[in-house]
Amino acid sequence: MTLIRLWSGTRWRVASSEADEELPAQGPLVPADSVAGRSLVIVIAIMTFLAALAANAALLVADASVEWRGEVAREATVQVRPVTGRNIEADLDKAAALMRQTPGVRETQIYTKAESEALLAPWLGQGLDLTELPTPRMIVLKLDAETPADFGRLRMELERYVPSATLDDHHVFIARLGDMARAAVIVAGAVFVLILAAMGVAVASATRAAVATNREIVEVLHIVGAADAFIAREFQRRFMALGLRGALIGGGAAIGFFLLAQFAARRWRATGGGDQMEAMFGDFSIGAGGFAIILLLAGGVALLTGFLSQAIVLRHLKRLG
Repeated sequence: MTLIRLWSGTRWRVASSEADEELPAQGPLVPADSVAGRSLVIVIAIMTFLAALAANAALLVADASVEWRGEVAREATVQVRPVTGRNIEADLDKAAALMRQTPGVRETQIYTKAESEALLAPWLGQGLDLTELPTPRMIVLKLDAETPADFGRLRMELERYVPSATLDDHHVFIARLGDMARAAVIVAGAVFVLILAAMGVAVASATRAAVATNREIVEVLHIVGAADAFIAREFQRRFMALGLRGALIGGGAAIGFFLLAQFAARRWRATGGGDQMEAMFGDFSIGAGGFAIILLLAGGVALLTGFLSQAIVLRHLKRLG
């Protein structure tokens, strides 16, 4: 009995030339499950997870940067230096009264000598006796977000009435915060692009391996007149399914990671380290926008996987002539 492999339109079947007996179907053109396919799913899941982390890290840093700059912009400080021949307490009261009369200044707070000295502790260390040092005194201004203060006029008034006072609106610090946040977002974006590029290389390698494994079948179909689009579509359908499976696994893992990180951040909020992490990144809450990004990323990865596999197969078929 002679066995002949026939293509039934969607899958291969085996028939007998003597008994005309059709045997069980042998499966689709591209195997549905294989070691290479499972490995590709794992790679895509890991890459999707890392890409989701990079994208949402950029989102968290950008949102935190807006909060940082907003908080800093709502405050300004006046530094009053001790000068020989002038009463620093009188200068403090005069500067604070001048600030209270300025539109846009909502509240003023004069730091005591002990509070001003405590601000130097991170640089000079703890336990130092600063009583003999001419320590500047601080006035903290709370600004009205709806009524911007005229800092140019304020500086002129301070120079006129309190020459030993200096106004700092933190614009340099705000600019540096913005630069730092933009740099972090750019780095996260670059990492995201590199991860997608690595994923594309993995998909391309897996597709070439699948074409090589099914080389004889692909060439026979090409010779007997099967349309290149049909053959490429078979590979595209299979690899898109693999890509979607891996992307959903990686995206689900990323969602679980952020939910767990948000829960842990709430538990650690009362600790010193937790407060610092919250100040830097917020409460790790990515919100509906972050979850939408992960779902869109999973769908994009599946489409990218299918598109790359189709393009590679079509290129291989064109070389066959």
